[in-house]
Amino acid sequence: MTVQIPRTWDAIVIGGGHNGLVCAAYLARAGRKVLVLERRPLVGGAAVTEEVFPGFRFTVFSYVVSLLRPEIIRDLDLPAHGLNVVPLESTFNPLPDGDYLATWADPEETRRELYRHSPRDADAYVEFGRLMQRMAMAVKPILGISPPDPGSWRPKDLLAMGRLGKHFRDLGEKELHALVKLMTMSSADYLSEWFESEALKAAKSASGIIGTFLGPRSPGTAYVLLHHYMGEIDGVFRAWGFARGGTGAVSESIASAARSFGAEVRTDAAVERVLVEGDRAVGVVLGDGKELRAKTVVSGLDPRRTFLELVEPASLPEELVSAVERFRFRGSSGKVNLALSELPNFTALPGMGPHLKGAIAIAPSVDYLERAYDDAKRGEFSRRPFLDMVIPSMLDPTMAPPGKHVMSIFVQYAPYHRNGGWDDASREAFGDAVVDTLAEYAPNIRSAILHRQVITPADIEAVTGLSEGNIFGGELALSQLFFLRPSPAWSDHRTPLRGYYQCGSGTHPGGGIMGASGRLAANAVIADGTA
Repeated sequence: MTVQIPRTWDAIVIGGGHNGLVCAAYLARAGRKVLVLERRPLVGGAAVTEEVFPGFRFTVFSYVVSLLRPEIIRDLDLPAHGLNVVPLESTFNPLPDGDYLATWADPEETRRELYRHSPRDADAYVEFGRLMQRMAMAVKPILGISPPDPGSWRPKDLLAMGRLGKHFRDLGEKELHALVKLMTMSSADYLSEWFESEALKAAKSASGIIGTFLGPRSPGTAYVLLHHYMGEIDGVFRAWGFARGGTGAVSESIASAARSFGAEVRTDAAVERVLVEGDRAVGVVLGDGKELRAKTVVSGLDPRRTFLELVEPASLPEELVSAVERFRFRGSSGKVNLALSELPNFTALPGMGPHLKGAIAIAPSVDYLERAYDDAKRGEFSRRPFLDMVIPSMLDPTMAPPGKHVMSIFVQYAPYHRNGGWDDASREAFGDAVVDTLAEYAPNIRSAILHRQVITPADIEAVTGLSEGNIFGGELALSQLFFLRPSPAWSDHRTPLRGYYQCGSGTHPGGGIMGASGRLAANAVIADGTA
């Protein structure tokens, strides 16, 4: 006789990051009784907004929005739950010689700006943009499917592989060749085939190193460049924006949608481990020892925590455990958040202007970026780092007191495995390197700083739980994409344990505030009928 175990929930989602919240929202929308458990006092994971200093609100870890899938915004009706993304309509790259490179919302204005640096590049830029949009469109369908296992003879995998083959065959020879280059080349080499201006090549190649422990001349970084081109706002590719209220407002809008469908979201609820009986997940154990039962458990944590910490590795196939142990994290990014008494005044373009309402980057040359990477390879933070900045208070005045501003600075490189580790002294030295670099281009920045928050990869790991502080939940390298993310045969958001699924950004299609992993995991749960 079979003993029926009472189950309170259809599904428990571990982690209230944006992917976990998306998964919960879709499951609740499908009529499942869902519980989200988040160990921190607020939801969002790395996409949170916090008042770090009185009156100053920061997007503490992440800082811009673009990759959030349009179908998720539409299906969950996120604007009705408070989502409001303001486009960043310019990019501004000050240069050491006092000049600058900028792009603007007006294509003709951008063309004139590029023409100053290179007439040839001004012509090539338009065609480059068209090609990258076609490449983004070519890859876009893959974001909406769970990867088939090419080594499997299961009919569903064979059919999916056939559909993928047809999709790529239909691209045409020229587009297919371009896609192969993007998947295998370095961003610097790929861009050198298009442009001659060092400033333009550097500005573009910087998108290929974000969140990676790779330099602009490392093979595979051209794909990371494409990954960021896949972002869109209102159908416009390569459009980036700032969510009013910070990236925490994105997470809160998804949580609100999940609650509207009936999901429960609990904070201050740390999960210690997953309950496993036989070959099936049957619930979770909280940090206080309390057990909660469910038909399905979905982990929104990264692969290391999902497979090596929440469950006993002995209950999993040896090849999966080995693959996860080899899965590369290698956090390489830090963050510096500044509370300012006044706006930065850039020597290259003094005063207030539209350049302060968009993205601002310190990436003057490919050699500059490669030297920053050289420091990281030796186990040190970059003495002159790549800086990617926004001033959120220019787009949303509620982020700072009247007349004051907040500045969000993404920094590369800051290796998790720093020589000697990270402590208070090294954290402050890292912050000093960032401010010193910025001051070379905006000399007033030192006197404008009221407060400073410096975040290392070790801090990101400690606060968000992301292993080694990797912002993508695992490197976006060619060897860790699609059916290899996080492991062959287990890239379809399922696991070897029945009723146990994975929805974190360490799964396909990867990191960024995208939400696709959460949606695909929910689809897998619903298709299996396990919840």
